[in-house]
Amino acid sequence: MTVEIKAPAFPESVADGVVSAWHKGPGDSVARDELLVEIETDKVVMEVVAPEPGVIEAIMVAEGETITSEAVLATLSAGAAGTQAPADESGSAGAAMDTARKSAESIPMGPAVRALLDEHGLSPEGIEATGKGGRLLKEDVLSHLKQVPTQRFPESAEPVAPAGKPAAVDLDLDGPTSERIEKRVPMTRMRARIAERLLGATQQTAMLTTFNEVNMAPLMKLRRQYRDEFESVHNGTRLGFMGFFVKAACEALKRFPEVNASIDGNDVVYHGYQDIGVAVSVDEGLVVPVLRDADFMSIADVEAAIASFGSKARDKKLTIEEMTGGTFTVSNGGVFGSLLSTPILNPPQTGILGMHTIQERPIAMDGEVVIQPMMYLALSYDHRLVDGKTAVQFLVTIKGLIEDPARILLQI
Repeated sequence: MTVEIKAPAFPESVADGVVSAWHKGPGDSVARDELLVEIETDKVVMEVVAPEPGVIEAIMVAEGETITSEAVLATLSAGAAGTQAPADESGSAGAAMDTARKSAESIPMGPAVRALLDEHGLSPEGIEATGKGGRLLKEDVLSHLKQVPTQRFPESAEPVAPAGKPAAVDLDLDGPTSERIEKRVPMTRMRARIAERLLGATQQTAMLTTFNEVNMAPLMKLRRQYRDEFESVHNGTRLGFMGFFVKAACEALKRFPEVNASIDGNDVVYHGYQDIGVAVSVDEGLVVPVLRDADFMSIADVEAAIASFGSKARDKKLTIEEMTGGTFTVSNGGVFGSLLSTPILNPPQTGILGMHTIQERPIAMDGEVVIQPMMYLALSYDHRLVDGKTAVQFLVTIKGLIEDPARILLQI
């Protein structure tokens, strides 16, 4: 029986995708739920697995081609048995690499896991897979690395770039040279989409930014006092600053609904809920998964969700549903050392809060100059809907809640 292998159904916000990597070819045997192909959209990388065991009959769409929702990618002869090519016993480095690659393809795993295996020259055979259906997880590989020394492929072996991940730009500069070397590489689909949205945000909104600074000493003291107990009670969830800022943003959004609204044509849509987007950095750029109904989440829930989003983003496991929507965004450039910046709006949202690095600075307190850990805050907003007065009051509210974090819990 011939079974059609189709692309996933894309949501309305995703028009099409690109076939980024095939992991099986015509004549290859596949097991149920074994990874066949990866599809890159402008938001996430989707994995298509075999619906049942069999043999790949034909591939309809080549790597690099653009596809639409539910397009037929390949055909599968269900229940058939394929033949495996005989192994090359020459012992060459190329054969070793090919064998390892085929072995890696025979065990279900994500692109991040394959990249980790390639980096350390590991074969998935012999590594205990704890994921559902025998899927190899990143944690399995990391646990294996702690127990046994790694072995790399010989330097003469041709490196294989991890599937779905753009190759690093290498200009082969061994030292000073008089040559004016350039290298042209195609922009990834995600990078192109990010560029398109950022350009659109600057051209189609009346974006303006207001700044303030917040004294982080009270929050840092609270964090030091309860960090260990918090982690123990909440099953290892770390107590960071993002949980407090997200909760402060929720409270401020309720007081200033214009910042939580969006423009739809000639209408203003006021949202009676707070879905907070949290910017997460990956190799290809920033992705913004969304905390649904963040107002009803505890600080522990927020911190656990953000940690989960970070792990999923690195493993390319974020779903389109997790990245769709959002009424307001919080971006923490301080983790990279940014002292001050202007965050760009994420349309159709009308506000985004930018956090920055904490730096000790002299400030005046009670008539004296003291050294305090200070953070600059930036609020970018769409001036078509949010007035300057509202934006300033919103940011001052955030400042007041962070400098007296008990007010976040008391909602005052």
